[in-house]
Amino acid sequence: MSKIIRTSKPSVLPWYAAALVFAVLCAALPVYKLWALLAALGGACAAFGAAKKFCPPRVVETEVPFHTGVDDVDAMLTEMQKQLDTLHALNEALPEPNLSAAMTRMEKAGRSIVETVEAAPAKAKQVRRFANYYLPDAVNVLQQYAKLAKQGVRGENAAAIRAEVEHNASSIATAFENQLDALYAAESMDLSADLTVLQNMLKGQGL
Repeated sequence: MSKIIRTSKPSVLPWYAAALVFAVLCAALPVYKLWALLAALGGACAAFGAAKKFCPPRVVETEVPFHTGVDDVDAMLTEMQKQLDTLHALNEALPEPNLSAAMTRMEKAGRSIVETVEAAPAKAKQVRRFANYYLPDAVNVLQQYAKLAKQGVRGENAAAIRAEVEHNASSIATAFENQLDALYAAESMDLSADLTVLQNMLKGQGL
């Protein structure tokens, strides 16, 4: 997922060289005269050009989680990845098998959504609501469940909350999978149309 971005940063040494030469020439020449001022400026420019040849730009490598070329899509995918990492950690900590299975489905669908949007950033608009509301809300509910389980909170209210989360976890996972499936709706329609055309061609040739 992560990408290495290489950027070129020009060296500041040519500027320092130009400033130093200019300062020295200003001290040595009567710069109150036009020719001397022009000579100092010319010397500074020559020093800048010479130093630039010996001080090439510095290449800086930066690791970023995503680099789709669209900043807001990268930010959305980064946040989704954080939420899914939290979901994974919660799943590791919670022992209830049915809930764990549902959380595994959520994570699998969520990461597939991230990969799909990373490969096709134009699909980002189809998952905005999922990324901004459904995913963080689901993670928040599961965090509250984990908190109650960790604290060993008893009583009817706590039990009712835990039962409700466990009961609805599978439905939430299905909703995640439906969101993933929706991303491929257009491709499925195109494939179906292509298959129909192919079948008609084969029939037309008696094959």
